[in-house]
Amino acid sequence: MKKLLFIASAVLAFGVSAQASANADLAKAKNCMACHSVQTKIVGPAFKDVAAKYKGQKDAEDKLTQKVLKGGSGVWGAIPMPANAQVSEAEARTLVKWVLSLK
Repeated sequence: MKKLLFIASAVLAFGVSAQASANADLAKAKNCMACHSVQTKIVGPAFKDVAAKYKGQKDAEDKLTQKVLKGGSGVWGAIPMPANAQVSEAEARTLVKWVLSLK
């Protein structure tokens, strides 16, 4: 039984790690990393800072998905984030879920 629990835990941890890696790859593919990074501010805020700012807000996923798609300004300073026409709504939602999961 202990061996089975260990194997299940390892598979789950690998799945979560693989998903996080896949979402980071999606962020790179959609050019998010040109202005953002996970840990530090570049042009836009660090993704971990976005996660911290929106932690616990029940409408955060919908709000941020729309910001990814349509762009936005004023929340993080004077430099606006442009709309991202190359990102589908499903991809935007996947990216936002990943960003909000960061610690």
